[in-house]
Amino acid sequence: MTDTLRVLLVDDQPIIRSGFAMMLSVEEDLVVVGEAANGRDAIDLAERERPDVIVMDVQMPVMDGIAATREIVERDLGRVIILTTFDADNYLFDALQAGASGFLLKNAEADQLVDALRAVGHGHALLAPEVTQRVIAQMSVPSAPAGGGEGRRHAALLAHLTDRELDVLRLMGAGRSNSEIAAELVIGAATVKTHVSSIFAKLQVRDRVGAVIIAHEAGVVGD
Repeated sequence: MTDTLRVLLVDDQPIIRSGFAMMLSVEEDLVVVGEAANGRDAIDLAERERPDVIVMDVQMPVMDGIAATREIVERDLGRVIILTTFDADNYLFDALQAGASGFLLKNAEADQLVDALRAVGHGHALLAPEVTQRVIAQMSVPSAPAGGGEGRRHAALLAHLTDRELDVLRLMGAGRSNSEIAAELVIGAATVKTHVSSIFAKLQVRDRVGAVIIAHEAGVVGD
């Protein structure tokens, strides 16, 4: 029995694919099972190799990454992380609507990509901190923070957080990464990770987006 995650790399630039493959080669729990230069080839490879996670570029010939993601998700051929140089809203929301489980920018640090692969491979969702606020704005419905049963439920969940966890949550809502939160609060990165895990457990969510949406709707995080 193994926890190894099978990864498929999809990008029309060979040098990008090679760079990612080399970076992942040092990770014992991540194995690259194939590479594709366009969305159509990605679907064919995914059907044959059955990867756990597919790292997908957006702009490619033959079939773009959004269309490929939609078909891959519909056919349950793997979970997709969109990795692109473009952070425009249309790419972001099209990717999420197509069923992508993650959205990262190509300027992400290596450890961010590795963490994202592991998170998505184990059933979680992950967004680049830079785009989290835009998702919140799109998904949140303007209303009185504590109005209605859902608002009261969110407020009750938030009441379980410590003052430090609330500090971390507010910075998450501002789009800060774990390392940026650590620097701003003058605490260790491992401590931030512990706080984030505790926040997820107390708010009964699986990822940062879910936590920040609850905080936003309860008025803890502003627009």
